[in-house]
Amino acid sequence: MLLAIDAGNTNVTVAVFREMDLIAQWRLITEATRTSDEYGVQLRNLFELAGIDFKNIDAIVIASVVPSLNQTLRRVAELYFNLQPFLVDDTSDTGLKILYEPPSDVGADRIVDAVAAVAKYGAPCIVVDFGTATTFNAINAAGEYLGGVIAPGIMISSEALFSRAAKLPRVEIKRPNKVIGSSTTAAMQSGIYHGYAALVDGVLEQMIAEMGSKPRVIATGGLASLIATASKFIEEVDSDLTIEGLRLIYERNRNSLSSI
Repeated sequence: MLLAIDAGNTNVTVAVFREMDLIAQWRLITEATRTSDEYGVQLRNLFELAGIDFKNIDAIVIASVVPSLNQTLRRVAELYFNLQPFLVDDTSDTGLKILYEPPSDVGADRIVDAVAAVAKYGAPCIVVDFGTATTFNAINAAGEYLGGVIAPGIMISSEALFSRAAKLPRVEIKRPNKVIGSSTTAAMQSGIYHGYAALVDGVLEQMIAEMGSKPRVIATGGLASLIATASKFIEEVDSDLTIEGLRLIYERNRNSLSSI
């Protein structure tokens, strides 16, 4: 079985595959100060609750955008699974040509998303990943990663509003019944939701125009399903895109990794 780990700035997503089947998935809070033992014990508990034997894991693949966690996760693999993990970066064999400059600046999550999107939905395509930052990633018809856009995530934007405006309350992020809010809470919810949806569609409209051909637009990440309902361009919401990309990249590299 394959253990896939996606370490983001807000959450660490952990998934277990049996061949191509995703059989378990968990989302942990990202804490750079946590030790490998703390993560290891937590994983053991989660595995036990799911009825999965640690000993059945025979490979580990990791995508991380938190450099301080890389060594911690490597130690978890070595100490708790007795395995050397495969860490995905711009030098990995992904089958994706990266035209970004320099390629090393592309986050592992953006690479993994692009690989999965091309495999599952074809090229050209755009992947919108609603994470701590919202990233827009463009892949052309030749399957080449062109680059994209990085914008503040909806939670970062909301927190800035809550913390800097003393009289405004903290509100739930959801789609309001109408655009014109008849209360402070409703007005804030409208501004956050419709304002962010307009940002997403404004960026997508210009990216699609620049790409020339009509790309398929796929959304992933925590709030993808919420914002996608207001988008004119998002066609698919795939919450497992990153994890699936990790599996695909591992499968591509399986033979070479087993010979190391």
